[in-house]
Amino acid sequence: MCDSSSEIGKYIYFTRGRRIILSSHLALLYDVPVKRLNEQIKRNFLRFPDDFAFKLTPEEWTSLQQNPQCPNLKSQIATSSSHGGNRKIPWAFTEYGVIQAASVLNSDRAIEMSIRVVRAFVHLRQSSQSIKKLDEKLLNLTQRVDGHDYQLESIVDTIHRLESEETKKRKKKIGFGNE
Repeated sequence: MCDSSSEIGKYIYFTRGRRIILSSHLALLYDVPVKRLNEQIKRNFLRFPDDFAFKLTPEEWTSLQQNPQCPNLKSQIATSSSHGGNRKIPWAFTEYGVIQAASVLNSDRAIEMSIRVVRAFVHLRQSSQSIKKLDEKLLNLTQRVDGHDYQLESIVDTIHRLESEETKKRKKKIGFGNE
């Protein structure tokens, strides 16, 4: 099963401005059938407000399946038929929903994996913040280089202007009749 944040991270996607994990992947991590997880969500619906878990829209589900960043969903497209595959649109769990699902399932495996999944969410959040900081630094460097380009261009223009003035001065000959 998945032991590291990076292995669990491959099941975490981004939709509606949030990081989510699908019910099928959460059930896999918690080592329970998807059917049982869905039953527990229905029985404990009040424990799963929209910021904990939500049902994907058909458009969101299709978009996730077609996204090259979501390779774990490709096989579900190929196997989906009248017999087998994922015929229902899955639930999406946020970081909070992962913890809540573990509490309603009440199994040692679910509790253990919820801790790992939350750590994976945190790791992704930290990575995202690091990338944003790097983007800001790159933008600052780009702006500085652009400023240097302008300054260098100005220096080169000044040198060319001075050279052309010097050339004009050299062309004047000394003596009578050269005025």
